[in-house]
Amino acid sequence: MKATAEKIENNKVKLKFEVDAQDFEKALNKSYMKNKGKFQIPGFRKGKAPRKLIERYYGEGVFYEDAFNEIFQEVYWKAVEDNGLEPVDYPTVEEIEQIGSGKDLVFTASVVVKPEVELGQYKGIEVEKVEYNVTDKDVEDALKRIQERYARWVAVEGRPIKEGDLVTLDYEGFVDGQPIKDGSARNYALEVGSKTFIPGFEEQLVGLNAGDEKEIKVTFPEDYRVEELRGKEAVFKIKVHDIKEKELPELDDEFAKDVSEFETFEEYKAHLREDLERAAKNQARAQMEEQLLSQVVEGAKVDIPDVMVEREIDAMLSNFELGLYYRGLTLERYLELTGTSMEDLRAQYRQEAYTRVKTALVLEKVAKAEGIEVTQEDLDKELEELAGQFNITVDEARKRYAESLERRKHELLTRKIVDFLMDNAIIVDKAQQSEQNKQQTEDRVEHADEGADQRPAEDTAAE
Repeated sequence: MKATAEKIENNKVKLKFEVDAQDFEKALNKSYMKNKGKFQIPGFRKGKAPRKLIERYYGEGVFYEDAFNEIFQEVYWKAVEDNGLEPVDYPTVEEIEQIGSGKDLVFTASVVVKPEVELGQYKGIEVEKVEYNVTDKDVEDALKRIQERYARWVAVEGRPIKEGDLVTLDYEGFVDGQPIKDGSARNYALEVGSKTFIPGFEEQLVGLNAGDEKEIKVTFPEDYRVEELRGKEAVFKIKVHDIKEKELPELDDEFAKDVSEFETFEEYKAHLREDLERAAKNQARAQMEEQLLSQVVEGAKVDIPDVMVEREIDAMLSNFELGLYYRGLTLERYLELTGTSMEDLRAQYRQEAYTRVKTALVLEKVAKAEGIEVTQEDLDKELEELAGQFNITVDEARKRYAESLERRKHELLTRKIVDFLMDNAIIVDKAQQSEQNKQQTEDRVEHADEGADQRPAEDTAAE
C-alpha cells in the first residue's frame, strides 16, 4: 500500500491511496466468505455458490463495497499514522479512480485535521492581583446558613400565618371559570416568602389560620412558561391545613458535635474560617487564571474548523440535557416551554464552544512548546490522593478509576499548563500601586507647599 498526503486547505488534507491488487483480492475473498450466505443461486444451497458464479449472477462489483470498506479502515489509519495527521472529523472518500478484481485499488479521500496554532505572548503577561479577605461577618453568615440547614419545622397553634412559615394547603386554580391544567394539588407544602408561586399568591396567605378557606386572585406574569396562561387573571381556591415555623438550633458545643467532628463550637468556627479562607484563595486564583488565559488565548492565531466547534456544542448540549433530566425535564420539553428551536439553542452555545476549543488548542500548543507533560509520578500522586480521600488502597483506587484515568490525565495536564503560565505571569497589585501613587502625589504637594512657604523669606533676604 502506498499513500500520499497533500494539504489542500488550511485544515484539510487530501490522501491518495494505491492498494496492491493482491491485497484487494484478499479483501474480496474475505467479503465473499462473510456475505455468501446472503445469496441464492439456482442449483446451489444458500451459501454454497462459488464467488465467481455469484459475481456473474449479481454483477462483478457485488463484493466491491464491502471489500473497500474492509480495506479502507486499515489503509486510512496507517496513512494517518505515517503522515503524522491528527484528524478531527470522519474522512470522506472523494473518488475511486480504479477498482476491480486483479487491479490495484486507487482512490482519494479527504479529512479535516487539527489546525496549527501560532502562539502570541504567553510569558510575562500582566495579571491584576485578586484577593479576598474573610471577615468575621463572612464567618457569621456561613454559620447562619448552616444553622438554617439544620433547622426543623415545628407545628404552631393559636396564631395566623406569617412570612417564613411552612404551610400545608390544598389549592385549585381556575382561569375564566375553567380549571387550570396541572393547577391543583393536595397537601402541598409551601414556605411563605420563598417566591416559588405566582407573584401575589404567597402574600395573600399571611394572616390566615389553620382550617381557613379562601379565594386568592392573581395574574400570571407576561413571561410565564405556559404561553396560554401569560397575563391571564386566575382564581385559586385554597384551604390551609396546618402551619409550621422554623426552629433554629443553638450555636453551641452540641451543635458543633452534631454537624462536624469537632467537640467545641469554637473549634468548629475556627475550622469554618479556614475553609472560607481556602475557598477565597481558590476563587481569587481562579479569577487571576481567567484573566491570564483570556490574554494568552486572545493573542494566539488559529483557524478553527467548524466541525470542532459543532462537536463541542454537541458535548455542551449533552451535559445540558443531563442537567434537565435530573430536574425532571427532557430537552424536547424544555424547547417547548421556552419557545426555543434547536438551531437557536445551538447558536446560543456557539461562541462559548469556539472559546473552549481555541483555549484547548492554545494550551496544547503551550505544552508542546515547553515540554509540559503528565508523568507517571503525577498519576501516582493523583491516585494516592484519591485513595486517601476515600480511605482505600492505591491499587484499589487504580482499579476503581481505570476508566476515567485518561480524563484525569488530561485534567492534570491542563492544571500543569495553567500553573506554568501563572508562574511566568507578572502579578500586579493595582490597589497597592494606587496607594503608592496617592502617597507620591501627596508628597509632591507637600514639597511644593514647603517651597512656597520658603519663597517669601528668600525674596525678603534678597531685598
